[in-house]
Amino acid sequence: MSLILSIESSCDETAAAVVESGSKVLSSVVASQIAKHAVHGGVVPELAAREHLKAVMPVTQSALREAGVTLDDISAVAVTQGPGLIPALLVGMNFAKGIAQAHDLPLIGVNHFLAHIYGAFLDSDLSVLHQKETYPLLALVVSGGHTSLLLIDEDGSARQLGCTIDDAAGEALDKGAKLLGLGYPGGPIMQKTAETGDPERFDFPRPLTGGAGRALSPENLYNFSFSGIKTALLYHVRKAEEAGENDEQWLHDTAASFQRAVVDVLVRKTLTVLKNYPVKTVVVAGGVACNAELRRMMAERLPKKVSLRIAPPKYCTDNAAMVGGIAWHYFKKGEFSGLDIDSFARLPQIVKVPFI
Repeated sequence: MSLILSIESSCDETAAAVVESGSKVLSSVVASQIAKHAVHGGVVPELAAREHLKAVMPVTQSALREAGVTLDDISAVAVTQGPGLIPALLVGMNFAKGIAQAHDLPLIGVNHFLAHIYGAFLDSDLSVLHQKETYPLLALVVSGGHTSLLLIDEDGSARQLGCTIDDAAGEALDKGAKLLGLGYPGGPIMQKTAETGDPERFDFPRPLTGGAGRALSPENLYNFSFSGIKTALLYHVRKAEEAGENDEQWLHDTAASFQRAVVDVLVRKTLTVLKNYPVKTVVVAGGVACNAELRRMMAERLPKKVSLRIAPPKYCTDNAAMVGGIAWHYFKKGEFSGLDIDSFARLPQIVKVPFI
């Protein structure tokens, strides 16, 4: 039995978890900073770092206590290395280094992007990762910072087919909610507002889907763009304000129509990949994977022969369980990080995943 203590501090959640043998989550504790950043309408990196400093010790202690273990029972310490906000990442990184050095434990730096994909396999039978029928696997990673399509083959090799050329889907939802005066964080509030709206009332654009009367360039076949949707919403809001048409139902219908446009693009792009590659499994990961409309449309529109895996919402948003889960695969191979590893802000090129 291998127990991994994991630390996550890439953005505005301070998280710690204890995960057994890559799958069984013994504890997962998350301290949110939403209230601190809400007044600013978004995450302030320096403020996030200060809040991580306050929370990282009690959150880690809670994770150990909830799991019913001590540091003497831990096999290794895992930590999010990047991508993310550097001031925030450094807090978790240095805290994890301190634990590893003080208790003579191996340290494992984890790519946050890959950890999100792995979140879909927590609390499940990991044998599916070694079955030929699972591959090729297509991972759609959607969050505030990333919108990407990663194709993974059964030998663990991976290639990014497409990514956003401007804004990420989560950012579009957050900024859309801000334009509508809904508050922060935008994604969940947008979904709540959209529940009683008509998603067909307003027609927002679906950029880079070939639906604007122009042929889609080959290099953008799998890429995303959400800046145009945001601009369309801005003009939509201004027009309604000038005409005095922005009543309560207009707000709900606008939220529903805007959310539908973002989700539709995500689903269409995924289906485009399925037309051109023999994908057998689709994994939807990242914070936006919590969105009920995305989960519903993926389940409805994916071919029945394709397996769909979406993690429970608690493993879609930032958490340390996904970090500890994927770290176990490094641990069992004896692939550890040195105490000199550093954090990184941007997503590096991914050519291989560790969990196959």
